[in-house]
Amino acid sequence: MSNFLSVLANNTIAMKTLNYLSQIPKLRVPYADDNPFLKGPFAPVKDEISTQNLKVIGVIPPNLDGLFLRMGPNPVEVDNPALYNWFVGDGMVHALRIQNGKALWYKNRYVGTHKVNDKLNRPRIKGHPRGVVDITNTNIIGHAGKIWTLVESGPLPVAMDAELNSLSYSLFNSEERYEFTAHPHKDPDTGELHAICYDSLVLNKVHYHVIDKEGKLKKRVSIPVQHGPMMHDCNMTQSQMVIFDLPITFSLKNIMKGADFPYIWNDKHEPRIGLLPKTGEAQDIQWFKIDPCFVFHSCNAYDLENGDVIVDASVHEKTFANTIQGPADEQNIRFERWHLDRKAGELKRTVISNIPQEFARFDERLTGKPYRYAYTLTLGEENKPGSPTDISPNYLLRHDLKTGETLKHFYGEGYATGEVIFIPKSKESAEDEGWLISYVHSIDANHQKITKVVILDAKNIESDPQATIELPVHVPLGFHSNWVNQDEIF
Repeated sequence: MSNFLSVLANNTIAMKTLNYLSQIPKLRVPYADDNPFLKGPFAPVKDEISTQNLKVIGVIPPNLDGLFLRMGPNPVEVDNPALYNWFVGDGMVHALRIQNGKALWYKNRYVGTHKVNDKLNRPRIKGHPRGVVDITNTNIIGHAGKIWTLVESGPLPVAMDAELNSLSYSLFNSEERYEFTAHPHKDPDTGELHAICYDSLVLNKVHYHVIDKEGKLKKRVSIPVQHGPMMHDCNMTQSQMVIFDLPITFSLKNIMKGADFPYIWNDKHEPRIGLLPKTGEAQDIQWFKIDPCFVFHSCNAYDLENGDVIVDASVHEKTFANTIQGPADEQNIRFERWHLDRKAGELKRTVISNIPQEFARFDERLTGKPYRYAYTLTLGEENKPGSPTDISPNYLLRHDLKTGETLKHFYGEGYATGEVIFIPKSKESAEDEGWLISYVHSIDANHQKITKVVILDAKNIESDPQATIELPVHVPLGFHSNWVNQDEIF
């Protein structure tokens, strides 16, 4: 059955038929202009622009040479706001080009899926989409000489060049047409991408994929599951893949309600965390029980000398329980450390911080290895439920995981920072010797304030920014950012 559904996902006619059938329940839902993910700081922008002569306050580090990329949903059109889900908007990329201490240009471009290009009367890109939805809107990375836009649940990545021109659908430089994920993790020693991937049409399996540094599929392992779990992220150590099999699962009931997003909290799904040896197969996974919770984004993971595993993550007590528009329900969110005791078969949880926080990042030269510093964004006040739609000025938190000290940076009234990326000053720099860069968004409903890119000294985040680059447009609150060095794009 699973093989049949995988073939189905690559059949254009079958996908068009399924999409047509899924539209029928939507006709029963009354139109309502009531959706927080289409208003205020989330409001999509209408125009693609390119601009130069950007205002810079401070000094841009002269050794930065690359693209600072931001990805998020920006629907070309919405038939009924009542049914729109933040996770299924058309993808738009925002990019700032930095070189020799200058901000050379900013531009934004839609990801050129067939769906988008047909609506905008543009030529189609090479290749063919995969899966039920033709959307790529969640993450953007550099790999094997290109920029890649990513999403989970079945669609293929879409390649872009350094000018943000969409090129083609493909599983990187492989001929295979398998599903991928929004959150692969790159091994800093080999350059390989490691990922746990799922297809929304295949409810009984997920897959472990390894993409080598040339962009070729190196390994694929099938992992049995139940109920079609949503696996937004995974993690890895030097020896293990960390699998988050948690209780948000596929929901036919949601589809019959007309929802664009077919996933919901499922109390009947037994939550568990798996450790899969990178050299192993599904039968080698060690599973650990855990109380119901959900992880959108983990931080880092690493092996201990005795074989145990440490995982740090933002942990949601519950989500997708009361809304079909996105993760808008109030949630208890904690930054936690999980100790997976392999001999005892137990998972021990420790709270690093009770402040609601998300989008944890770190020095990714240490991916899968012991590390000291984690950077997160606040979503509310300590010991109170937080909500992504309850937008207020937020803080960047710098957690020293060795001393327990937490420092913070406030970006100013009326502003909320997006995901913050660490860029080392050089390849040889110490873990905290580098820059923290982010898109900082105006949360004013009328967009009276400009969006800006802010660069902080990672050692002195409480100080004024190293540089602020003002952008002449509203950049909607979105999902993920990444820095791509210019020499990584061929």
